[in-house]
Order: sequence, then structure tokens, then C-alpha cells
Amino acid sequence: MTVIEIIVYICLAIGVVFNTLGVIGLLRFPDLYTRMHATTKATTFGSIFTSLAVIVYALYLFLTVNDSQYLTLAIHAFLAVACLVFTNAVSAHAIARAAHRSGIMPSPAVVDRLAEAKL
Repeated sequence: MTVIEIIVYICLAIGVVFNTLGVIGLLRFPDLYTRMHATTKATTFGSIFTSLAVIVYALYLFLTVNDSQYLTLAIHAFLAVACLVFTNAVSAHAIARAAHRSGIMPSPAVVDRLAEAKL
């Protein structure tokens, strides 16, 4: 097993962990805003790391095999990550703003017992 393969496996494992955390957040969090936060952040990082694995492996193949299709693959994966990073943040903000304007309120995340108690 080469160093490049180890780097690719580590990036893939990190990507899978982040995507799994996004799914868990989607299932466990109480309201739209926290669910969207979990899925947006986690899947963005998951996609970055899985695409980074593709980029590293494609560049390795480009340098060893010297075939331009692997360089094209690396460039396309990089462009996909750049678009994904921008569009995930913008779309999450737009969905949250639309939900807030239509009256969907977040569930109370913090219960302040000191404010309720009369000292």
C-alpha cells in the first residue's frame, strides 16, 4: 500500500464520517434550522474530503501514467467542490430566510431555569 493510497483512504473515511454525522443530525435535531445547519456543514465537509480523495488520486495517476484525462478529472472535481462550497452556503441561507419569513420558528434550544426562578 502506497502513501497516496493511504491519503486517499483517509480522505474517504473522513468524508464518510462527515456525511454520516450530517445524516444523524438530520434525524436527531428538533427543528428545520438545526437540521439544516447539521446537513449543510457536514455534507459540505464530507463532499470536500471525498472530492479531495478523487483529486489526489487523479493527480497521482496523471503524474505516473501521464494521461491528460486524469488531470481533467482532477480539475472537474476541484470545480465541483468550489461550486458546492458556494452554493451550499447560499442555499442554506435562502431556505432559512424563507422559513423564518413564513413563520417557522426555531424550537427553544436553551431553557434558562435561572430566569424562571424568582430569587
